[in-house]
Amino acid sequence: MAAGLVISAPASGVGKTTLTLALARAWRHRGLTVQCFKSGPDYIDPAFHAAATGRASVNVDSWAMDRGTIAHLVSRGADADVVLAEGSMGLFDGVAARGVSGTGATADIAEMLGWPVVLVIDPSGQAQTAAAIAAGLRDYRPGVRLAGVVLNRVASPRHQDLVRRALNDAGIAVFGALPRHAEISLPKRHLGLVQAEEQAEIGKLIDEAARFVAEHVDLDAVLRSAASWSPQPAANGLNVTPPGQRIALARDAAFSFVYPHMLEAWRAAGAEISTFSPLADEAPDTSADVCWLPGGYPELHAGKIAANARFRKGLRAFAETRPVHGECGGYMVLGTALTDADGISHEMAGLLGLETSFAKRRMHLGYRLAALAAPMPGHQAGARLRGHEFHYSTILAQPDTALAVVHDATGAVIAETGSRRGYASGTFFHLIAEDR
Repeated sequence: MAAGLVISAPASGVGKTTLTLALARAWRHRGLTVQCFKSGPDYIDPAFHAAATGRASVNVDSWAMDRGTIAHLVSRGADADVVLAEGSMGLFDGVAARGVSGTGATADIAEMLGWPVVLVIDPSGQAQTAAAIAAGLRDYRPGVRLAGVVLNRVASPRHQDLVRRALNDAGIAVFGALPRHAEISLPKRHLGLVQAEEQAEIGKLIDEAARFVAEHVDLDAVLRSAASWSPQPAANGLNVTPPGQRIALARDAAFSFVYPHMLEAWRAAGAEISTFSPLADEAPDTSADVCWLPGGYPELHAGKIAANARFRKGLRAFAETRPVHGECGGYMVLGTALTDADGISHEMAGLLGLETSFAKRRMHLGYRLAALAAPMPGHQAGARLRGHEFHYSTILAQPDTALAVVHDATGAVIAETGSRRGYASGTFFHLIAEDR
């Protein structure tokens, strides 16, 4: 029987990912099997989880997924000794309007699965107030149970003592306190952490984090605080339809935002997936019946994509007879032009009239509910798709037929409708699940 815990915090940027990776690797060094999950929409953290544990990590999302889907996904932890779900943002942060089974908050997952929460608290610039924050989080929602706290970036022994005393007075367990330690800082860029596969030294960094955390945190006490857990039978599996029988999937540093649960659902439905690298100037497999360009970082590689004539020619030839779909960055590459952060315009595939720019960055972030006005691979017109949007591009032109009517989590209609021309289609939102 596995032991389940949720790693959360009062806010983003406090150290949830670093602690999750360190605990996972430290317990793995002790011979335990560790399974990680990520609460909420995030492409990057699960790859770090996999690097730390040697097991694939998947996202669970209470806004986009029903309880059956979440139960199905977490059942992969049944053979693990420890199951860790890393939260997103603050513990109770979600959207205002409830989705399929919640608001997308980490607390939804903690309550749904019955797993206690380990809070990462950064007491920089405060002392006893950190205990008040922890106590407020403990008492805010009755169904969410607090296991204890790990302090991060503690300034000095005196600072640690003040915070520990206040937490002890509030009846909150302190599992450990981490001094500032630059050697375990994970590098970042505009969409979050630099991807695990782009960091050659990621294994050494996680090992150092594990060593550091094991030195300052009572790993046995954290493990004892976990809840015994065994997966409940799921009434249904993954709520995802594959876009075709044989899928040509763009996959490299520019096209890397693919949810593991999506690929698993496609394969479970009998689809075959062949990957190709646009950055290596590869074209999609001509034997495939659909081509899928996921999101990623095309804006960092726009010049190379524009220069790779074999990729663009092969993609155009493919789209003459078969569907091609792009999500977010993939959508931008299907367009006419992409202007990078330096203001340089690069020619893209030209399958759609979309023109985008990163010269003036503007963040687009949030859940999306799309009602398809036209079909896209795997989904008919009228289908309702749940996903999320996260990018910094500005639309300069989007002249083609709108693919969908898209609402944010509050129900407001947004301008990022996606578009369609011939066999090509694209969306700014990343698909998570279909409403059924």
